[in-house]
Amino acid sequence: MQSRIARNAKKALEAPHAMIYFAPELERETTALGLEPGSMSYFAGRAAPMGPVGPGVVAATFYNFNPELVATCVPKAWEIASPEEVVAARFRAASAALERLLGSETVRSETVLEAARLAEEAAEACPPAGKPLFAAHADLPRPEEPHTRLWHALTLLREFRGDAHIAALQHALIGPLEALVLQSATGKGMNAATLRRTRHWSEQQWSETAEQLTERGLLDGSGGLSEQGRELLEEVEQATDAASLAPWRHLGEDKANLLFEHGSALSARVVESGAFPREAFSHQ
Repeated sequence: MQSRIARNAKKALEAPHAMIYFAPELERETTALGLEPGSMSYFAGRAAPMGPVGPGVVAATFYNFNPELVATCVPKAWEIASPEEVVAARFRAASAALERLLGSETVRSETVLEAARLAEEAAEACPPAGKPLFAAHADLPRPEEPHTRLWHALTLLREFRGDAHIAALQHALIGPLEALVLQSATGKGMNAATLRRTRHWSEQQWSETAEQLTERGLLDGSGGLSEQGRELLEEVEQATDAASLAPWRHLGEDKANLLFEHGSALSARVVESGAFPREAFSHQ
């Protein structure tokens, strides 16, 4: 039951937050500040709530990006634009992107307003201890527009679970690149080529890590997950679920299900509107 509600939350609420990573509005806003498109805009946008942190902090909290890539972007980004400017730009981009994807009528609907209220109530129950990215974003002022408030609350819930997931990976002795290789082996989410490119790992680093995971018994000889690998990833997900339950215990089953209903409808609309590039994802 606990795993079910935590995973229902992730499935129902991920898309209206995650669309920001592919939204042209974000690149327009950040490049207008002088930031380079691509990795620099991404790292700066997501890390800005932590302040002008160095590359070590960003690599540690984002987890699966090559630290060498991070170091090319941070702290250079803060020499171009302040974290406060980047935070404001990201909120503007989220507002514009959701209005484009959902339509003006939907973003001003009672559904979005109710979803925002429920998501905010859930996020307020998340304990920040041991959750650095969540805590940084939680310290930001709440936006005024309902659809931007919803996006911010969903960001908090996503970072809360993300911080918990990193802790679970660490407990399972799964490092940053190992996590990517294992994820790609599931055939779900981003494909291996996209993960290697966007996280800046070489083919040699990827293949060497795959060999090590095969030696550990987590991958089979063909590069797919072994039974042991599937069991370990399920243990990681269950640990993540257990550490992500606070907002849903607080909200209660009825309110949580109502939020998931609204989130699922908004997620479907976001996906149908082309928020995510199909070529970057595996399809099974």
